[in-house]
Amino acid sequence: MSASADKQDAAAALGPGGALAHRVAGFRARSAQQRMASAVEQALQDRGRLVVEAGTGTGKTYAYLVPAILSGMRLIVSTGTKNLQEQLFFKDLPVVKEALGRPLRSALLKGRSNYLCLHRLDLAESSGRMRHPQRLRELAAIRDWSLRTDSGDVSEAPAVREDSPVWPRVTSTADNCLGSECPRYADCFVVKARRRAQDTDLLVVNHHLLLADIALREEGFGEILPGADAVVIDEAHQLPSVASQFFGEAVSARQLHDLVRDAQAEYWRSAGDMPDLARTLEALEDAVQSADRTMGATPFRLAWDEALARAQTREALQTLAPALSRAEQALATVAERARGLEQCHARARALLATLEHMLGAGETDTSAGEAGTAPAQPELIRWMENFARGFALRATPMDTAPLFARVFAQPVGWVFTSATLAVDERFDHFCERIGLEEPTTLALESPFDYARNAVLWLPQDLPMPDAPGFTHAAMQALQPVIDACPGGAFLLFTSYRGLHQAEAWLRARLSRPLLVQGEQSRGELLQRFRDQGGSVLLGTSSFWEGVDVRGEALSLVVIDRLPFSAPGDPVLKARLEALRRRGLSPFTHYQLPQAVIALKQGAGRLIRDYDDRGVLVVCDPRIERKSYGRVFLNSLPPMPVVHDRQRVRHFLQSMGAEA
Repeated sequence: MSASADKQDAAAALGPGGALAHRVAGFRARSAQQRMASAVEQALQDRGRLVVEAGTGTGKTYAYLVPAILSGMRLIVSTGTKNLQEQLFFKDLPVVKEALGRPLRSALLKGRSNYLCLHRLDLAESSGRMRHPQRLRELAAIRDWSLRTDSGDVSEAPAVREDSPVWPRVTSTADNCLGSECPRYADCFVVKARRRAQDTDLLVVNHHLLLADIALREEGFGEILPGADAVVIDEAHQLPSVASQFFGEAVSARQLHDLVRDAQAEYWRSAGDMPDLARTLEALEDAVQSADRTMGATPFRLAWDEALARAQTREALQTLAPALSRAEQALATVAERARGLEQCHARARALLATLEHMLGAGETDTSAGEAGTAPAQPELIRWMENFARGFALRATPMDTAPLFARVFAQPVGWVFTSATLAVDERFDHFCERIGLEEPTTLALESPFDYARNAVLWLPQDLPMPDAPGFTHAAMQALQPVIDACPGGAFLLFTSYRGLHQAEAWLRARLSRPLLVQGEQSRGELLQRFRDQGGSVLLGTSSFWEGVDVRGEALSLVVIDRLPFSAPGDPVLKARLEALRRRGLSPFTHYQLPQAVIALKQGAGRLIRDYDDRGVLVVCDPRIERKSYGRVFLNSLPPMPVVHDRQRVRHFLQSMGAEA
């Protein structure tokens, strides 16, 4: 794309008589969108740092794509999820390109595990260890598809679901990829995708992939993403939490199971004359399964010192560590035979080092730089997580800001945008978490008419959330409103416990279909919710954002409690204690801002289009009874607050009458 192309003004292109209005059916010019486009345009020209909160309906995607394309710069756009990546690349970007009439080389790049690995497909077929008839049929379907696909993107395989357990067998990770020594390197879909990415004007990635490249560049050899003039981070509110996961360390049951599986496949391929290796790998698999049983099936999250205080944890690790050590030694003896065995040995060695580091550490690793200087490595919070099936030992950075600060110092333009970045009209919390100093900030209200089309109901006389019977009392207050709702209702919960209590109460009393998180995949539940029109959907954290249901299908959004993080969470506890050591209020500086952003995400599910109408309900009395409730109320869209249930029912009934 030539930078010498005729200059157009981004705001004008999005105006009533602009390029988008002329070429996009149903396009509606929005002043907030134009303001954002002008701000992005300026940030790109200045290679500056811009943070934009764009309220629901602003049209932020067009607001950054238009100036990006008009700028002639090489740009990376990073989104929060693969679904958003695909929507941006396959839906939004083609529309803007066509409307502007500008030539543009664009590419979509996902993480390695999203592409078929032909070498691992060969291994899966030759190992003979896959015996389940359904899995064998899926493997055969993948082989047939591999002969026809150009991209190797697993989401494009029509005959095999993305959640099939076969996919991990035939896709690679950074740990098990053989790189240029792979026998199928010349046909590698990941290599082809990266080559396309190198020859592009606009590259669409996700946050995990962007962070992977940042990590590699910190080590001096970033190769995943091409050099860019500017980076746009969409759904930027997710970036700090994704970074906390990405830059941490972990040893999990899943990693160990995968290591054993891959090492066994390589054993049959290259070391079948060494039965001792096979027995050692089987012993490691037995040790992992034994640790699973010993840990139990009850989910929990514990600080590392608390985890080690459990006899079950100590017993499991006493068996696991020696078994992993013996497997690492056994793989070392055969590593030179094949690149695959060498990779398995490297993985075993890295997992063993992490495990030994965990076993030799306390709750946190407090090694850092001298006072007033950035630490060479972030302080780590060590903790343990147990699932119904499996466990993970984790080390999470206390603070990711130092990692980002070095990246933002580079002469590249950065734009951060989301519908939920500000707290009480300030961006301090977000900027501090990613080490962003003195950016330009812009807050744009939603163009939707919340004052006319929505109400906020704050039920009276409900007990405080920690009182026994709170959930039942809230559901009893809600039932007449749900009955009056002309469309569907979202009930969003801060915990599975509250969700299941509500489910038990409602299932015996509602005549409407009740959909509950966990019964089906998230996508399947949302599709049923849209199709049925009058259902009640109960969900927890994963339903608080990224859900777009328009029209009467969603007329009521209920939030059971203000979404403060669980106080017993080990990562949260460590971060709050660190703030106390700095003389700061953990509540004011961390807990409250995080809860406000989460509430804004949940509330954002209600009004998704100009003609949408509905009721938002917050059942938590603290929003009015506590002084900090003002911060929550000030951060919500400007809708009338009502207390009388009858007024809410009349509002909902009027919606049905208009329809």
